[in-house]
Amino acid sequence: MAGRFSEAAAQALENRPDVRYVERDGLVEALGESLPWGVDRVDADVAHDDGATGDGAHIAIIDSGIDSDHPDLQGNLGAGKAFVRCGTHPDDSDCSTTNGNSCIEPWDDDNDHGSHCAGIADAIDNETGVVGVATNATLHAVKVLGCSGYGNYSDVASAITYVADQGWDVASMSLGASSGSSAIYDAVQYATQRDVLLVAAAGNAGPCQDCVKYPAAYSEVIAVSATDSDDNLASFSSTGIEVEIAAPGASIRSTIPGGTVYKSGTSMATPHVAGAAGLLVANGYTATEARDRLNSTAEDIGLSSTEQGSGLLDVDAALDDTQTSEFTMQTDQPTNVTTDQATLNGYLESLDGADSAGCYFKLWEKGSQSSTSTFVGLDSLDSTGSYSEKATDLASGTTYVYAARGEASDGAWKDGGTVEFTTESTATLAVSTAGTTNLGTTTVTLNGSLDDLGGASSAECYFQYRQSGGSTWNTTTSTPRTSTGSFSADVTALESDTSYEFRAVVDASDGDSATSSATSFSTDQEDTTVVVSTGSISSVSSSAATLSGSVTDLGGASSAECYFQYRQSGADSWATTPGQTLDSTGSFTEDLSDLSSGTDYEFRAIADASDGDSDTGSTVSFTTDSQDTSVVVSTGSISSVSESSATLAGSLTDLGGATSAECYFQYRQRGTATWETTTSQTLSSTGSFSETLSGLSTGTDYEFRAVADASDGDSDTGSAVAFSTERESSGGLTVETGSVEQTWLRATLNGSVSNLGGASSATVYFEYWEKGAKSSTLETTDTQTRRSTGAFSENFYDSYGTTYVYQAVAESSDGQVDTGSQVEFTG
Repeated sequence: MAGRFSEAAAQALENRPDVRYVERDGLVEALGESLPWGVDRVDADVAHDDGATGDGAHIAIIDSGIDSDHPDLQGNLGAGKAFVRCGTHPDDSDCSTTNGNSCIEPWDDDNDHGSHCAGIADAIDNETGVVGVATNATLHAVKVLGCSGYGNYSDVASAITYVADQGWDVASMSLGASSGSSAIYDAVQYATQRDVLLVAAAGNAGPCQDCVKYPAAYSEVIAVSATDSDDNLASFSSTGIEVEIAAPGASIRSTIPGGTVYKSGTSMATPHVAGAAGLLVANGYTATEARDRLNSTAEDIGLSSTEQGSGLLDVDAALDDTQTSEFTMQTDQPTNVTTDQATLNGYLESLDGADSAGCYFKLWEKGSQSSTSTFVGLDSLDSTGSYSEKATDLASGTTYVYAARGEASDGAWKDGGTVEFTTESTATLAVSTAGTTNLGTTTVTLNGSLDDLGGASSAECYFQYRQSGGSTWNTTTSTPRTSTGSFSADVTALESDTSYEFRAVVDASDGDSATSSATSFSTDQEDTTVVVSTGSISSVSSSAATLSGSVTDLGGASSAECYFQYRQSGADSWATTPGQTLDSTGSFTEDLSDLSSGTDYEFRAIADASDGDSDTGSTVSFTTDSQDTSVVVSTGSISSVSESSATLAGSLTDLGGATSAECYFQYRQRGTATWETTTSQTLSSTGSFSETLSGLSTGTDYEFRAVADASDGDSDTGSAVAFSTERESSGGLTVETGSVEQTWLRATLNGSVSNLGGASSATVYFEYWEKGAKSSTLETTDTQTRRSTGAFSENFYDSYGTTYVYQAVAESSDGQVDTGSQVEFTG
């Protein structure tokens, strides 16, 4: 048998001859789930054992999104917001490559970074995957980073403001920039004033000093540095006076779309702190109180204040009541639950030396603790036992959460955990019409709303419609719904200029039906006005162009006067061409002359019908040709570099009016005076060209440049680009630097590990710097762990017109280090 007994009663039972043993009840746990070392190190698992879950707190992950169907995250997901759509870059262009996520939601994660951070903060405590610092807080994906892992200041500022406007409690920002932004700082102040606790990554520029990134560098934000499993400062972690607290950030296992992986960075340290803040908020702390509590209970691990701030995050200590006596309480199941009231039940288990305790309940609607919490009753108990209070004026069909709470006479306080219940529903099946959209002469979209399921699990929703005054209803195809919300249906083959009426109908799964009142609408009359459309532009030169348009409907008129208006883009006034009379539908054109070269223009077609109607087509833009210029060639990137060969690339970007150009490369060992020349290639249009060199010297620095000799005698030479042939392989750890892939202000650096040299794994990353300024501009990308040979890549935003040098680096688990060749490119 099992029960709750005093110490004396337990001793009496143990002394009975018919009792074999008496032991304290304990807890067992399901196997199959992994406890990440970081969650273990900050004692979040101890807090879990004490009942802390974060239920009622709202944590926003401002990042690359969250995987919407990951089993460790899905149950905790709340509303999301996408400032950058899944599958796109911040400039709204489509991603050429992603992590393979199917983008079910606009805020879905196409980069892995946001899901990894979400799992650290709040992965569900289930039987698979990993567990987070919090386990039952509500996660909100606020997507500001594209598939490349980069985002705009403006989107970050909008996201912080959005989180504040939603009333969410904690914002976790594993992102940063080297300089501040007025827009972001305004948003930070706005959110702080609205009791949002802001947590951000200090940055991965280490080893360095005074190098904390923004927005972590703002005083209103908790700046988080990263430690490794030995409590050392992680080698990559930024430091500075802004660092407020440290948390685990090296080799952290967490969630990504499709599974879990290990990642390192202050990005990983930040959600440890955000999850702990969620646990405090769920226990009634304000943002300011939670921030003070995290700092005051942090563990000193012997690092400097610029490295660890207040110390290492200690979740269990932060949640410890630090009371002078330990008394215990239990929250019991409610009784007498009706549509608008319930009896809340609790049990004072132990006063543990205190004279008495004031016992009460904290009650709130599930998911809305910060805005709906209230306190029910206050009973002063001087001995252990049960106590109850009736909660009234509850909303029907609503899920509530409550906790038994008490404050002892010596000042200590405790809660007995949370219990959920749902009031009975008084709802009935309800449906309404919501007007029409897309109304035409013979088509319309009917709109309705399922306002209440009336307790049923689902309903079939459809419309009935007929001509006004008719006796027979027509029925649309039904739409199944399992929750309240809108539905619509497209109707075709209607009569033009005719009055109709329609009504919404629902048939619920429990057999109930409901029909809305009828709503009237009238289809449009047949179009009877003149219609003109602007056509395309042709025969464009530096000073002339041919405009085209088309009259597609005279609208009953006998003829129409047709002409064009045109102007330079941005000008206020239009110039008008001579009119042409058309007595039937058809096209018309006009040749323009005396235009300015290399200039943007716009034009539109206009038709004035003989019956007084008039129509103007859409505006179309075009640009006149530039005057003859010189041939232009640019040197491209280097690829397929081996010990003795490499492929050179170049691009002919302007023929300068010539009919063709001979394109070739010059190359030489760096430091020598004489250039060698490749075989030329004839190009009759702009485009790229390449040449593969062989017989190069192993491990040698070279440089090359592209050259174009135009048929009209002009010539151009591109800038010189450096590269190095590969060193001879020694059979040990081998990493190779690949080519760079560039789009507007974004570069993808590529590398590959071709030999692990007998090691079990290798940490890989890239070093990059501005050409000629390595000592002052050297940066490193985030690290990746590879357990097999193969390719790897990282993205970063480059600066327009700046020449960079980068190389791949690998550090094996057994201490080997290898560096790939250096490759240049220009942003």
